Amino acid sequence: MKIGNIIIKILMPLALGGAILYWMYRGEDVQQIRHVLTDEMDWTWMLLSFPFGILAQVLRGWRWRMTLDPVDEHPRVSTCINAVFLSYAASLLIPRIGEFTRCGVLKRYEGTSFPKALGTVVTERAIDTLLVLLMTGLTLLLEMSTFGTFFRQTGTTVDSILHRFSVTGYLVVAVCAIAAALLLHFLLRKLSIYNKVKATFSGIWQGVVSLQGVRSIPLFAVLTIGIWLSYFLHYYLTFFCFDFSSHLGLGCALVTFIVGSIAVVVPTPNGAGPWHFAVKTMLILYGVADVHALYFVLIVHTIQTMLVAGLGIYAWMVLNFTNIRTNPKNNIDNE
Repeated sequence: MKIGNIIIKILMPLALGGAILYWMYRGEDVQQIRHVLTDEMDWTWMLLSFPFGILAQVLRGWRWRMTLDPVDEHPRVSTCINAVFLSYAASLLIPRIGEFTRCGVLKRYEGTSFPKALGTVVTERAIDTLLVLLMTGLTLLLEMSTFGTFFRQTGTTVDSILHRFSVTGYLVVAVCAIAAALLLHFLLRKLSIYNKVKATFSGIWQGVVSLQGVRSIPLFAVLTIGIWLSYFLHYYLTFFCFDFSSHLGLGCALVTFIVGSIAVVVPTPNGAGPWHFAVKTMLILYGVADVHALYFVLIVHTIQTMLVAGLGIYAWMVLNFTNIRTNPKNNIDNE
């Protein structure tokens, strides 16, 4: 059983992401990719995107802290933020483990109830999912004319798009769907274990309904919008790093951002593989050459993943010097 869990949680996601990346980049000239990275890329825009990537996680930590107050848990904001930093980095090793990691960090350093913290994470994920669905609907409406123009000018039909898919392309989609189903099964199993223990289930439920008692719903909404706006700007600014993508505009950025956000549901490290495949496909739809789309997704994803890893290392170092609170319920100082 333990070996099976290791395969599902670690080896399979790595193998899936690696297989998709190998299929996409087989035969590509590594020297050319290095040339684009060192000589053709404008690093100024990439560096300008970094603060937004950091801000998104900071706001997520702050918002998480707000959901914990109604369940009588008062961790320090700084610990919540570092827990989020560490959780994203942990998910690079084991996909989706981050949700449990950040709850564990609060339990260790703040004495926070793990079930309650996990319940608030469930609440956060539900809200984020609804927001992504809303953004998806609005983006489709805004970009419908673009898709229609593309299909009219090129004579492309859904059938022709499907015929252009190779057997390997269909295989990638099928494998991603299976992997997502396995992830859902794994999470449901985990939750079922918690549900067997009444006290734990009660804690999760308190966390889920914690939104009702949030001190300021308007502030919570502003933080939620700020999180996703920061994620978007972190991604959109990278368009200006390359001549072949700098002219694409907000519409293309929104479409590829939404598609990429959905693709990362597939359990691979930071969405590696499925994200590349989905974003590259949509960039081609907007007229980007196949090879340029490949360079874009590889370089952008790799650098942004390195930022996530760097924030995780920073959080780990800071937490090592963080005092463990012995009686957090009597100390709600959040400095």
